[in-house]
Amino acid sequence: MVNLSRFSSSLSDSNSDPRIHCRYDRLIKLQAQVEGFSLLPQLKAGSVLSGRHGSVFRGRGLNFEELRHYQLGDDIRNLDWKVTMRTGKPHVRSYTEEKDRHVIICVDQRSSMFFSSVEVMKSVVAAEIAALIGWRVLKDSDRIGMAVCGCEGINWVRSRRSQADWLQRLQVLTQANQALNVASHDQVAVSFANLLAMLARLKLKNTTLVILSDWAGATEQDISHLKHLQRHNDVLGILIADPLEKSLPCHSASDSHWVVGDGQFQLNITNSQQLARVNQGLETQLLLKKEQLLKLMAMKSLPVIELDTSGQHIELFKRAIAGGR
Repeated sequence: MVNLSRFSSSLSDSNSDPRIHCRYDRLIKLQAQVEGFSLLPQLKAGSVLSGRHGSVFRGRGLNFEELRHYQLGDDIRNLDWKVTMRTGKPHVRSYTEEKDRHVIICVDQRSSMFFSSVEVMKSVVAAEIAALIGWRVLKDSDRIGMAVCGCEGINWVRSRRSQADWLQRLQVLTQANQALNVASHDQVAVSFANLLAMLARLKLKNTTLVILSDWAGATEQDISHLKHLQRHNDVLGILIADPLEKSLPCHSASDSHWVVGDGQFQLNITNSQQLARVNQGLETQLLLKKEQLLKLMAMKSLPVIELDTSGQHIELFKRAIAGGR
């Protein structure tokens, strides 16, 4: 990982610097910024059997709404044969399906998220966007759950429609975020595969899953498992990336000398040719992540949202959600 010397002056009092660690009071204040976007328009109606929340899932509603003439594309299982035979024209019965929606936010707070070369740590971006989404979900009177992937393990709480419970979840998220430092090291139990295995055990249906991560360590097999989750749920992937993860800058010959490490291993880059190969590898890796997410999101016509560490993540997220309607 690249040296974080530009932040070293603040590490001794990191709780006072919102660039490095998120603040609990800041996460609470984000409640005031939930206007101007909504997750609801992302879920498009798949049939006339839809309720207050448009859904990609087809199903029979419980509340009869109306009889109307058959239209091309209507499910023939909804034909009212008595009315059809009496009138001589096909009629269908339409229903409304009013039900709560469950949203689960998976927030990556692993060691790879404790990084930024610009303004704000990736871990802070993930925490603040998670809080913003949660407040929006509660405003829409839906249930919100959270899985926080920290260095030591995964903290999971089922979906509830409770502001008091959400405040407790934000406390857990804040603690996981503030536990991160340059010496943080992930346990094996917090891999992407373990997170997906936990979600699979929950046997979720009609749930919206939001994953905020840099997707470090996510394999092609992990993406395949997410595709299985997409069959009965919506998965919204949010990629949080730093410009330095795409390429190391080089403005002069002296800039081509880099020492990078991940806390265990170091790599010395001593010339422009080595730097070019490293940059090519970094760009390829980032493009691969984006390509995998694009394929995953295309299954349900959901947008792929990419956020950076510039400090404009709230505005970027709102703009991306609005553009995906």
